[in-house]
Amino acid sequence: MSHPAPYPPLSLPTRQLRVTAGAATGDVTAVGHVVFEGDDPPDESGLTRARTTELGFTPSVGKSLVLPGATGPVIVLLGGGQRADVTPAVLRDLAACLARAVPGQEDLAIVVPDTKVPSEEAAAAFIEGAALARYVYRIGEELPEARLASLTLVSGEGNTAALEPGIARGLTLVRATKLARDLAGTPGGILTASALGEVARDLGVATGLEVEVFDEEALLELGCGGLLGVNLGSDEPPVMVKLVYRPAGEPTGRLALVGKGIMYDAGGLALKPGDEVHATMKNDMAGAGAILAAMTALAELGCTAQVTGFLMCTDNMPSGSALRLGDVIVMRGGKTVEVINTDAEGRLVMADALVLAREEPVDAIVDVATLTGACLRTLGTEIAGLIGNNDALLTQVKASAERVDEPVWELPLAHRYRKELDSGIADLRNLGGPNAGSITAALFLAEFVGDTPWAHLDIAGTAQSPQAQKWTNKGTTGFGTRLLVDLALHFAQP
Repeated sequence: MSHPAPYPPLSLPTRQLRVTAGAATGDVTAVGHVVFEGDDPPDESGLTRARTTELGFTPSVGKSLVLPGATGPVIVLLGGGQRADVTPAVLRDLAACLARAVPGQEDLAIVVPDTKVPSEEAAAAFIEGAALARYVYRIGEELPEARLASLTLVSGEGNTAALEPGIARGLTLVRATKLARDLAGTPGGILTASALGEVARDLGVATGLEVEVFDEEALLELGCGGLLGVNLGSDEPPVMVKLVYRPAGEPTGRLALVGKGIMYDAGGLALKPGDEVHATMKNDMAGAGAILAAMTALAELGCTAQVTGFLMCTDNMPSGSALRLGDVIVMRGGKTVEVINTDAEGRLVMADALVLAREEPVDAIVDVATLTGACLRTLGTEIAGLIGNNDALLTQVKASAERVDEPVWELPLAHRYRKELDSGIADLRNLGGPNAGSITAALFLAEFVGDTPWAHLDIAGTAQSPQAQKWTNKGTTGFGTRLLVDLALHFAQP
């Protein structure tokens, strides 16, 4: 793919991690040992429990002690807390702690402890934690602290065969999450809407997805006034990407995913302030990126549901041709919308896709979007907002969020605020009042889903991390990718 100077070429492939189960070999340069409350440190450390305490180590979760020796690999003690309280999330965090404790070490091993967590889940969690903690998006030379060449899972009971399915699953989830982080981290001048369409085509061929890319002419025929309207100010054409995953047999359910794909959000004529937050608006397509990345993993993981994804991709730019405040646009399906604020554009592009998704034979729709600053201010950077019209579907989303440790919090779809979207000249306006912005945004989207079971994930806060913690580094997180994979694998008709 070629790009005009001065942009570098689009490059998304990430380093491949080699994972094995068995004894730590001579290539391993650091080995992590989990120490639970009440346990002695491993013999390999050469330390007593009293001595580790003197050195400042306690077995509480998040604590580590690095013990370099004159020869052999570095020994890292990892606090595991109470053995009975261990979950996959705890194991994921322990592997991340190991990866952060020995920056620059590329060949790691971790001794898999005996816990109530099944071996397959433990293996996947360890791989996710170590690999994702080492992820750093960068255009240029790779940073030494981002490198991870190999991870060896040392089974405490020597039962390596039980780890193998989890290794395959963990590597698939890591690849998908890294892809989502790559997509959201790539500057908008490089990853345009058209470029994302090309990426989707390539990935579709490689992962068994059907891919259709709709250009401006096709969008006009479909009547996608939201996507076309937001695109009016951009020199880059809009694109809608439709992805379809079909299982080998009769599908156990049909799920539609809708993603906001604003490749760069300048705010349109309602221009954003020129601050650091504005510079992160390349990640305003994180919802679309999470869906694309998640769908690339479905075939490998044997998903039995049919999943259809709609990625609504465009810039939101200011220019002489840009959408004006006060304009009225016609959406797919015929509803008219008065545009009160051009920086409330995500809901406009997604509304078209929600109508298209309804027209498919689907059992439920889930949309994912970096939608409102109000959600960021309400729930912060570690919890996504969840709103919907169907309790059974919302319960499934919350269960998936719990399993993969991507927290969500349900907000009410409070119809008492619907009147704030009333327009004097159109069917509705695209912005409510100054309060409850996450709810009024969801109420706008609800106008386009009808009676179809629907859940809305607002990832405005969780798409970008302000600092390194656990298995995310500062920057794009890929939030929602693993959640959507889990939801598709467990999806049941609501």
